[in-house]
Amino acid sequence: MVIKPQNTKFQIFVIDNLKTIRKWATNPWRKYSLALIIFLIGYLFGSSIGMISAVYELMDPIAALISVAVIEILIKIRRYLINDKLKNFYLLITDCLRIGLLYGFFTESLKLL
Repeated sequence: MVIKPQNTKFQIFVIDNLKTIRKWATNPWRKYSLALIIFLIGYLFGSSIGMISAVYELMDPIAALISVAVIEILIKIRRYLINDKLKNFYLLITDCLRIGLLYGFFTESLKLL
């Protein structure tokens, strides 16, 4: 027997907001503009983590661990979303975030050489 988790107000609020954003983004221009914004946010975070760890020079292993953990979590989320055809929008958003992070890490690594 599987016990279903309780639906809290916060969980219902988050699910409703995600559904609202998905309905709002049915227009292709909105969907791709939101994907571009998410890509740029991922690039910002990726380059910021590389820049901060390069300045302090003490947190390189910790920054690498955080970076790898975030990328692996996004890959796990992608594996879950790829099977459901209704969640293509969420798949696009996670892919743009992941690619933005990797691009930010890559450009920061070229600057640090």
